[in-house]
Amino acid sequence: MESINQFFAWLFGTKVGVLALMVGGVLLFLLLAWVLEKRTRAKFYNHKKSPDDWDLFDDEE
Repeated sequence: MESINQFFAWLFGTKVGVLALMVGGVLLFLLLAWVLEKRTRAKFYNHKKSPDDWDLFDDEE
């Protein structure tokens, strides 16, 4: 139990621990975004653009 307490004290109590926590969080969310993007592209791989579709960078007015 003491080793877990020391780990959390290091993780939240030192600059290196907080940096490791932040880098780990960024990597976790990058991995999650990549997996979700792959699943979305696999699900909608043959999507044809229709007149009802909109584009964020559409220049037509």
